[in-house]
Amino acid sequence: MLIKFKSISSPEVMMAHEHVERIMDLLQKSPTRGVITAAEASQALQLLEKEVALSKLHPEVDSEHAAHMPSHALPDDDGDADFGETQKVGFAQRAFPLLEMLRAAQTGGYDIVWGV
Repeated sequence: MLIKFKSISSPEVMMAHEHVERIMDLLQKSPTRGVITAAEASQALQLLEKEVALSKLHPEVDSEHAAHMPSHALPDDDGDADFGETQKVGFAQRAFPLLEMLRAAQTGGYDIVWGV
């Protein structure tokens, strides 16, 4: 299930529910429906930035690492699709769009809502 984050300050951010859970647990919010008010944005930003920094220091234990194969590839000269190497996507990469939204919301004084 996808969760859409909305704010007047920036375009919508969509994330898979299983990735939102870690962020919302950290912020003590419901992953299915809620709001981060403009007044809460600064604290939420600090918490997420700290978690991102920790995940970058220890990527080998980052529980959010997941193998992702490209869903499509261009055929090579023989007409066979080459799927390339498996890439790991960590917490820092997953949280980045929401961090950017939080920064914009904090600057503009806007709330962020989801599940509505």
